Order: sequence, then C-alpha cells, then structure tokens
Amino acid sequence: MNTDKMKGIIVPILTPIDDEEHIDETVLRKQIDFVILGGVQGVLAYGSNGEFYAVEEEELERGLTIMLEQTRGRAPVYMGIGAVNTNKCIRIAKMAQKAGAAGISVLQPMFLAPNYTEQHTHFKAIADAVPEMPTLLYNNPARTGYTISADLVEDLARGVDNIVGIKDSSGDMTLTAEYIRRTRDIDFKVFGGKDTLIYGALAHGASGCVATTANFVPWLVCSIYDRYVTGDITGALQAQYDLDPIRLVMDKASFPVGTKDLANIAGLKVGKPYLPNLPTSEGSVLDAMRKVMAPYII
Repeated sequence: MNTDKMKGIIVPILTPIDDEEHIDETVLRKQIDFVILGGVQGVLAYGSNGEFYAVEEEELERGLTIMLEQTRGRAPVYMGIGAVNTNKCIRIAKMAQKAGAAGISVLQPMFLAPNYTEQHTHFKAIADAVPEMPTLLYNNPARTGYTISADLVEDLARGVDNIVGIKDSSGDMTLTAEYIRRTRDIDFKVFGGKDTLIYGALAHGASGCVATTANFVPWLVCSIYDRYVTGDITGALQAQYDLDPIRLVMDKASFPVGTKDLANIAGLKVGKPYLPNLPTSEGSVLDAMRKVMAPYII
C-alpha cells in the first residue's frame, strides 16, 4: 500500500456552520483553499477540532464531498471517524471510501473503557471493512480517558495490512517515540498530534503532525516541517517557538472553541461552534488570543 503522500502537516479542518448548524459550504470551500495555499500536505475531515461528535452522518458525507471537490487533488483528504459503536465506524469508513477519501483516521471509542482485546477487535474490524483504504489510528487520551498502548499499536501495525499509521495527541513524547521505535522497520507513519511538539516529534522520526493551528496560521506551522526536512534545524526550532504561544492560548478557552475563536480573530469568518459550546466571550481570555494573533491577522 503506497503511503508516500502521507507526510508533512495535515490540518484537522474546522467545520464552519450556519445559524441552523448546517455546514456552510461557501466558508468551507474558502477554508480549504486557505490551508492548501498555506502549504498543508493533507486535510483531515472531522477531527476533534472539526467537531465530529456534533455532525450527523448525512451531513458528514455532504461535508466530505465538498472538501473532496474543493481540494481538486491538490492535497489528500482523510476522513476522521469518532463513533463509539464499531458498526457505525464501519458504515462511515465505507462511505468515505465510496466518496473517494484518501484514507481514514479512527479515534479510540469514547465513554467506554475497552480492554486490549476489545480495542484490537474494534480497530481491526474497521480496517478489514475497507482493506484497500489506508487507516490511521488516532490516540487522544485526554478526550477518551485512556491511551492506545504501544503494544497494541505494534500488534495492529504488524498484523493488519492497511493500518499504516497513528496520530498521537497524548502529548507524551515518550509514548510517541515508542510508537516510532517499535515500527521503524516497517512502513508505518507516526504523526504528532500536539502542535507544541511538532519539532520534537520530527526529531524522534515522526512523518509529520496533524496540527489544528494550521487552520489559521498554516504557513507558520508548515515552516516547522519544511525547515526541518531541508536541514534548517535552527529555523525549524524557531518556528516552533513562534507557534507555541498561539497553541497554548487555545487552552484558555473551552474545548474545542479556541480553534474557531482564533480563526475568527485571524479574519477567516468561520462562525460559531456547535452548541452547547459558545464563542469565547469578551474578557481576558479573548484579549490574550488577540494579543498573540496580532502579527498574523489576514
């Protein structure tokens, strides 16, 4: 399975919506163009900051179709899957395959606390349902309450042909490094999932990063990767340090509101989050966001 294009900065694209909480097609198309012109090497539909949990299946398909149309082959589009039920995940995976997505990214089930065997069964069943489609695991313990162990990742990487990588949002660089160390002899792509650790993940051998800040400062995020792979280590580290205050200020807002807050501050006019989340109200948090974004207003 060719995964050569699976590298660099992949943006978990935000999901712009109108007042009725339908995907705003015009804004989404503009957002796709913005991030591609900013240098991203892939687009992830419905990641955590894409508010996947709030989108019904029919709307998921509509949004994915818009993204695929708008990219026009300029960057691969991956489908994020975050359902709890295995059969629902399979249904979404097959929809993504039919629509023409380049691959899928599967978050471990939320709310539940599945054991090793249950996690293995879940991920393998989804991958087996779309055997020709590259499948990325997605580890986000802060949102699910548990981590995908290095043992399980290695088992799946070696035992399921189309499980070809993982996005690790744990923020645990030891774990990220373990994913890389244990799979470095096979074609398995490890992506960092913490924007503050892009440089660190690359230094350990990661293939890139899935970075939400690429929604509003894509050129800055991509410069970390681009400089690193061309040997400009000092420049890559400086770009990482330039990005860090932007990513850190997001944590002052309720999750995942900060992504749309900062995109709106940047001038992208992406609208509100899905309810029950609300845009960050006037005050010290919004003031801090405006301060760090001041040099990057579009």
